[in-house]
Amino acid sequence: MDLQQTDNTSAELMVGPPSSLPTDHGTFTLRAYTFNGVTHVAMTMGDPASSDAPLVRMHSECLTGDVLGSHRCDCGDQLEAALQAISSAGAGILLYLRGQEGRGIGLDNKLRAYALQDTEGLDTVEANRALGLPDDARDYRVAAEMLRHLGTQRIRLLSSNPAKSDALTEHGITVVQRLNLQLPDRPENSAYLQSKRQRMNHDVPNGHPELDHSLELDVYKTIATHDEVIAQLAQSEDGFIAARTGDAEFVSGELDRRHLHCMRAAVGAVLVGVGTVAADNPQLTVRAVEGENPVRVVLDPRARVPRDSTVLQSDDAPTLWLVGADVQINEQLADHVTVAQLPQSSADKIDPHAVIALIRKHVSGSILIEGGGQTVSEFLSAEALDRLFLTKAPVLIGDGVPGIRFEGSGQMSKALRYPFRRYIFGQDVCTEYMLSPAAREHSAQMPAQLRGVQNADVVAEAQPSA
Repeated sequence: MDLQQTDNTSAELMVGPPSSLPTDHGTFTLRAYTFNGVTHVAMTMGDPASSDAPLVRMHSECLTGDVLGSHRCDCGDQLEAALQAISSAGAGILLYLRGQEGRGIGLDNKLRAYALQDTEGLDTVEANRALGLPDDARDYRVAAEMLRHLGTQRIRLLSSNPAKSDALTEHGITVVQRLNLQLPDRPENSAYLQSKRQRMNHDVPNGHPELDHSLELDVYKTIATHDEVIAQLAQSEDGFIAARTGDAEFVSGELDRRHLHCMRAAVGAVLVGVGTVAADNPQLTVRAVEGENPVRVVLDPRARVPRDSTVLQSDDAPTLWLVGADVQINEQLADHVTVAQLPQSSADKIDPHAVIALIRKHVSGSILIEGGGQTVSEFLSAEALDRLFLTKAPVLIGDGVPGIRFEGSGQMSKALRYPFRRYIFGQDVCTEYMLSPAAREHSAQMPAQLRGVQNADVVAEAQPSA
């Protein structure tokens, strides 16, 4: 075992012999480094020392994420994506830093913090502080020493955490570029990751509304590539979608309305109840973004839709008019309108699952339930939705047309709780609820992408550590 003096202190870096480690991502060279009684591991591929700035991932040990497959964090996903990125590059280094469980607070304390998050509703930072622990207790000095032993002083760092880059720079390593592994949030870890972005300065993923207003969110691709049933509703802070007169222009802001158009462009059909058509005369087309118009579906059991409404008169998009089983439409309709009869029902309310089955006979792709509040609520109550996008606007209406309403439980312990993630659309807050196992599975299938978050041209050379 090699001994390497690290500085003018008594700490020594003990270096073990190299060995081969075949993995799903290729064969790596494995080497142990022991520092201050803790053994860390370097996984290398190719000859990183011959590269001007090889890819490097400093990965903090995480038993729950790396070994047990936890979705509370993104550690396991980041580890796999980093190994794949290094393999794709043909050369690079992954430093597996042990003793850094829970951002350095240890496994026992991390599990105590989990318990506080579960029982008290604290976020990851609040839980650490409630235990009297620092937000982040990690020290990256050993990582810098490992890199120097591997002959690497200039690197491209795989990390969404700018503090890691700063720490390496302080220890004499030049970070010429920092690359963010563009991994989609999982429903189970979205709130955790959002806390790190807001409170610990972690990078916001590309296309996230807090980073820019392009609104190229991963969920649009997910909706476009799977046949889901989703619902969208914008309402005031006190739960109304319009004033008592029916005036709903506009509850939410421009970015939320653009988000709605992005979803219209991703689905095969958009459904509204006849009340929405009568009150708002909507176009139900894609205008704020590029994309094809979906089929417009009007749920109208008694055929009460105004005959001069846009959905019946405009041929900008096909219209599927769903009427009751005993309704006869005798008048001549425009060519873009198709009438389909709903199944016979003995109840006053239509079965949402039967509506979905009827739409799928005419239209492929995802279905967007757009309104109004009663229609969305009925589909939610029937457990017919895969996702629900509920936007809250910072306005108080006081009395008006209600938004989401359903028969709930008299006990808070039985209230509906689902995995969720949140988007900030200007002043509006949109919560995406993952209601079905299929939606949660689909959202976990998006592949990782690399995004540069630091321009190599403007990065100063690191000064050697004293």
